[in-house]
Amino acid sequence: MAEPTAHSEAPAEHHAFPPFQSQHFPSQLVWLTLSFVLLYVLMARMALPRIGSIFAERSRRIADDLKAAQRFKEQSEAANAAYQKSLADARARAQAIANETRQRQAAEAEATNKRLEAQLHEKLAAAEQSIAATRTAAMGNVGSIAAETAAAIVERLIGTAPAERDVAAAVGEVLKPRLG
Repeated sequence: MAEPTAHSEAPAEHHAFPPFQSQHFPSQLVWLTLSFVLLYVLMARMALPRIGSIFAERSRRIADDLKAAQRFKEQSEAANAAYQKSLADARARAQAIANETRQRQAAEAEATNKRLEAQLHEKLAAAEQSIAATRTAAMGNVGSIAAETAAAIVERLIGTAPAERDVAAAVGEVLKPRLG
């Protein structure tokens, strides 16, 4: 028959778990105290200073980064202010140039208008003189044409030619109010 093994065999006596046995408590407390003191010394002397230096380095780096960011912010604000000032100056110069150009062009246009107006007045005066001369010549001819026409009509109506002087006087009386 097969011999019972450690797993299949029923324990002969019922023993408690060794760490829970009261006879082992003093040695466990000694080792617990020794382990705690050793762990505390290791943490206090090695790990915590390293962690503290890492925190200090991170804090210093963050503070330096914040100072650099503040410095860059101030530089960018100064650059923006300089840009805005130069932009305002450029706008003012452009406005001044535009006003100067507008005034110069207005003066040139005014001078051109005056020159053209003077030329037009000269041409108008010349045209009026030409019209007056043509009118005078035409009116002078109107009197002679009217006298010839009136003489021809009278001759045709009565059969005899009237005296030239009588026809000229009659036509002159009729034309006087119209010629003014």
